[in-house]
Amino acid sequence: MRRERGGRTPGEPGRDDEQRDQHLEASGVGAKAAGRDIIDSPTHVGDVYQAAPLPRPEEVEPPPWTPPTLPLRTTMFVGRDEELAELDAVLANPGGVVVQAVHGLGGVGKSTLAAQWVHRHADAHVLTWWITADSTANVTAGLADLAGMLVPEMARSAPAAVAPEDRAAWARRWLAAHTGWLVVLDNVNDPAHVTELLTSAPDGRFLITTRLREGWDDLVPALIELDVLSPSEAQEMLARIVTNGRPVTELDGAAELCAELGHLPLAIKQAGAYMRQTHLSPDTYLRLLRADPAALYDQTARGADPQRTIARIWRLTLDHLVTTTPFAGDLLRILAWWAPDDIPRSLLDPLDDPVPIATALGDLAAYNMITLGVDTIAVHRLVQAVARTPDPRPAENDGDPHRRPDDIDQGRTEATALLNVACPTTVDPAQWPVWQTLLPHITALADHTNPETDTSDTARLLNWTASFLDAQGVLDRAIAYFQRTVTERQRTLSEDHPDTLASRNNLASTYQAAGDLERAIPLHEQTLVDRTRVLGEDHPDTLVSRNNLAVAYLEAGDLERAIPLYEQTLVDRTRVLGEDHPDTLASRNNLAGVYRAAGDLERAIPLHEQTLVDGMRVLGEDHPSTLTFRNNLAVAYLEAGDLERAISLHEQTLVDRTRVLGEDHPDTLASRNNLAVAYLEAGDLERATSLHEQTLVDGMRVLGEDHPSTLTFRNNLARAYRAAGDLERAIPLYEQTLVDRTRVLGEDHPDTLVSRNNLAVAYEAAGDLERAFSLYLQALVDRTRVLGEDHPDTLSSRDSLARIYRAAGDLGQAIPFVRGDTF
Repeated sequence: MRRERGGRTPGEPGRDDEQRDQHLEASGVGAKAAGRDIIDSPTHVGDVYQAAPLPRPEEVEPPPWTPPTLPLRTTMFVGRDEELAELDAVLANPGGVVVQAVHGLGGVGKSTLAAQWVHRHADAHVLTWWITADSTANVTAGLADLAGMLVPEMARSAPAAVAPEDRAAWARRWLAAHTGWLVVLDNVNDPAHVTELLTSAPDGRFLITTRLREGWDDLVPALIELDVLSPSEAQEMLARIVTNGRPVTELDGAAELCAELGHLPLAIKQAGAYMRQTHLSPDTYLRLLRADPAALYDQTARGADPQRTIARIWRLTLDHLVTTTPFAGDLLRILAWWAPDDIPRSLLDPLDDPVPIATALGDLAAYNMITLGVDTIAVHRLVQAVARTPDPRPAENDGDPHRRPDDIDQGRTEATALLNVACPTTVDPAQWPVWQTLLPHITALADHTNPETDTSDTARLLNWTASFLDAQGVLDRAIAYFQRTVTERQRTLSEDHPDTLASRNNLASTYQAAGDLERAIPLHEQTLVDRTRVLGEDHPDTLVSRNNLAVAYLEAGDLERAIPLYEQTLVDRTRVLGEDHPDTLASRNNLAGVYRAAGDLERAIPLHEQTLVDGMRVLGEDHPSTLTFRNNLAVAYLEAGDLERAISLHEQTLVDRTRVLGEDHPDTLASRNNLAVAYLEAGDLERATSLHEQTLVDGMRVLGEDHPSTLTFRNNLARAYRAAGDLERAIPLYEQTLVDRTRVLGEDHPDTLVSRNNLAVAYEAAGDLERAFSLYLQALVDRTRVLGEDHPDTLSSRDSLARIYRAAGDLGQAIPFVRGDTF
């Protein structure tokens, strides 16, 4: 035990303080200067252990070698140049103690970065010491080991060995008495664990790694935040690990695998080592990861540390976190189902009062499990993947207590319910900003959930989302979501439930919007039959189905079936709902439209005029439906050649839509496009072209480059250029529109077929008959197959092909097309 000044050491004569300060000099590493302190490590004299004097810390010099506690310098280190330079700058500051901390998510490479920097600068320090500082006990142990390294006798195993706490205290005094050293405190979980050490050494260097973002204000001037690797760095690391010592092979799928792993170094190291051991390609590993994530997130290669897996490291973080904030684990399992970035904090509001939510989020952010902004949350995609993947092992078999299957299911259920609360119940443009904010998170939820686990909340959410996507022209995803909605409602509600029938109606309409009339028409027909049987002939939903089937017949060019169905729907809606009901007015507008499509303008125009009068009286002049009625009447005047009334009405509609709906509303953009078309028909190319150009610019900005309306605007601008004889601008624009419509809408969509025909017209105008003929022929084949032989567009293609033959002087080929013979 330590003696007080002036005390006696067994076997040593007493001396006063002055004599003690002037006793023998000590030399050499670990040399002891007797007469200062007493160490409890004994000196063996015969069969008697007796305490040896503790050397004064200031008199013990550091060893001339690098201590063995430093991690090995890895050959797999990539990137991090900026962070290494930042450490260089901070830790090079002269004078006084310098403390620098590197924080980041577990597995991001904090310890590896620190080790790399330490090895690069080992010669710049008289001593470098590495302490695993994840607890107070480990900090004490690390300091005790430092004392034992400096004075090996302290750590001698003997009955009177110096206690670790006393060795740690001696090491603190040693650090306080020396300069030029570097101590790495790795994986600090709580600043309080190292505060005493940091403040007791006035001159030295501390490098700290921690998952904890907060709590360092009084100790560290500025933290270095370590992010994930860049895509190229991640792929380089994977390649080094997989091909180390082997012939370089193609790593097909490396980029996709690294992206799936979120470019997190530990995850890439874990995957690469396993791939190397099992001779798997990145593609194969990724398939296994998606098929059985629970196994691979916790799987290491032979010889690797089983405690150093992403699942294990984050489990330890949550173990520490939920002891004080259990709600944090619940929140993380909810956040796991949404997109990793830009999660609105307001989504979580219904869960609890603001303070518990803010506290839990703050704690998750403090441990770098999430990144917290003022209004948004971000979560690393791999943290999400692990958090939503159940651990099938029971707790008694080392199962992860934070990934129990029931808890994962609860997280998914709550994530779905919260999105439902926030989800608008309209696809009106006024709600588009909300939809655009929520859409990535709804998409992520849909992608990550098994359709077999869909609930009524899931169906409702996907039904509204599909309606929004349909309005945006994102038809593939809209169809997929409507299909899931139909499946869930058939399973949980029955095939005849009104909600199921509504979902089938929506799915049929989206097939129709995608130009897939082969699926749309039978589904509309069956839905009409079922609604008639279940709800009755006069139910409003039944009338909606009849109207929608008529629309599908019209788009298929089947006017013989479309017109009677429109007429019957108008009669029934007038009888059931009344003449002034908005649905009745819509039916009258639709019937006028089908008359116009049939070329029967004598019936179409009076009906459009009456509908507009009634709309103004019933709904008001500024109602969006009234503005639609006015737009459609203007279109009818244009088709009748009444350009004066058509242009006047289009101009008035544009003014009113701009005033009522705003400049960027889709209906306003449509009015601008229609007015440009009217100017073009009137031969006013200057105003037509200028308006078409502006409409295209606004369409790309408001709707996006791939929206069907934007593609229509581009097609119409190309038409204006062609009308002006500017084929150099018209043809590339037609070509791009055809490429984009094929990609976005599909090869068989009616709009795609229109684009193919229009490009052929442009080639013909340019005198390129060979390419024009090829496209006309393809358009005719496709229109015959998709729309039928008697569709007006098919007949137009037949006429165009005949014209090409005539222009080429080949009347023998032209005559069959003029007669309408089968080809």
